[in-house]
Amino acid sequence: MLREDIVDSSALERAIERCREARVVLPTFAQLADPESIPRALGDAAAHVGPDEPDPLNLFRLHWRNGRDRRSPARVPPHVVLSPQLTGIQARVVVMLGDCFPLIRAHKVLAAYACLVPRLVSGRFDPTRHRAVWPSTGNYCRGGVAISRLLGCRGIAVLPEGMSRERFEWLERWVADPADIVRTPGTESNVKEIYERCAELALDPDNVILNQFAEFDNHAVHFVATGRALEDVFESIQAAEPGLRLRAFVAATGSAGTLGAGDYLKERYDSVTAAVEALECPTLLRNGYGEHNIQGIGDKHVPLIHNVMATDVVLAVSDRATDRLGVLFGTEAGRRYLSDRKHLDDEEIAALDSFGLSSLCNIVGAIKVAKYYDLGEGDVVATVATDGGALYGSERELALRRYFPDRFDEPAAAEVFGEHVLGATTDNLRELTREDRQRIFNLGYFTWVEQHGLPLEQFEARRRPQFWAQKRAALEQCDLLIDEFNARTAVVS
Repeated sequence: MLREDIVDSSALERAIERCREARVVLPTFAQLADPESIPRALGDAAAHVGPDEPDPLNLFRLHWRNGRDRRSPARVPPHVVLSPQLTGIQARVVVMLGDCFPLIRAHKVLAAYACLVPRLVSGRFDPTRHRAVWPSTGNYCRGGVAISRLLGCRGIAVLPEGMSRERFEWLERWVADPADIVRTPGTESNVKEIYERCAELALDPDNVILNQFAEFDNHAVHFVATGRALEDVFESIQAAEPGLRLRAFVAATGSAGTLGAGDYLKERYDSVTAAVEALECPTLLRNGYGEHNIQGIGDKHVPLIHNVMATDVVLAVSDRATDRLGVLFGTEAGRRYLSDRKHLDDEEIAALDSFGLSSLCNIVGAIKVAKYYDLGEGDVVATVATDGGALYGSERELALRRYFPDRFDEPAAAEVFGEHVLGATTDNLRELTREDRQRIFNLGYFTWVEQHGLPLEQFEARRRPQFWAQKRAALEQCDLLIDEFNARTAVVS
């Protein structure tokens, strides 16, 4: 049965040899969904490796259950339950923390692994010849470059030139050649320009484009791994308070991969899935366009891997809110206000380090959803902090100059909190009817069928729940190929 899945046996042999030389053992997706199933010998060996070292053992940290030190395992994925003092609502906003992932301090490294490894173990990617091209607005390309280096192949990052300085500084340390950082025009909203550059790179047959917006394994790994991690977080909270109900999952659209976790939670808890985008570019909400600075959530199109027919709500958050909250949460003056005036404890103040711009977008979105559904003390809204504040120091400096040219003090902090937290309302939010879903689904036609040449029947197949179930099953089937690949490399007997 497995032989039928092998596309190029010669490429597979070269991949096996390369991984044997580099002492690479590949974790299965079942292991990343349940890290307790990782063989003890590998877990013990990984414990001696730093989380930012380019060591293949860090592949076994590509999951949500790393401790806050990013080295030790955690029984429950690291998370924070935001207090009513911080959110202004009684419903529990639970945020699972992505900055505990290794290598890039963001959960996109998991998606990058999921997009490359199925190709590697099926002979569709030859690490001795192919170059992995990672189109992204920031974190996915960093994750891809990291995974490429660990697997002994060359990774090329394609991202807008206007992204945060910290992203480029990280890439400069990790790429094999400065030419492997490809800067495209524009900023967060300029995804089309990324696609155009990738089309040029694809003319070279040695370049393999790993487009996160179209890789269904990106959706599947978040269904399997992120969905289960959120389930474990919720059940750990529910164990202490048995009456709690998981009512909604909120995530920025981005590549739509993380929204796959919403499909998992919907099956388990009948929860609502809400997709957030930038108000300055409300593609799903209003068929709109524009530019914004909520870095990491790409837009102006509907990702192929967005299961639109399972999405219940679309809403928009302004980059004015995320930029200004980044200043509130990331500066001494802002934290002093939150401690002295809003009475946040030291633990919650420390958790603010884990909130990057898209994380703040998710949190504001969660507050809006809770208000729309009139959720109260017994209700939980779950979301994720995709990356931490460390990536955005330069963006905070820009926001300070833009919004607070004189100084940022306690009155300014109170103004920001009042406008963007207490003032988060149910405007720019739409609960989707079936007709709304059809409209959003149809909008994707222009990108994927007309521009990218996807056959219409493949595009239409995505309307059916069975299509998505098959994609998830394919990722599970890939674990058999991974097991066989590891057996043939014989790195671990």
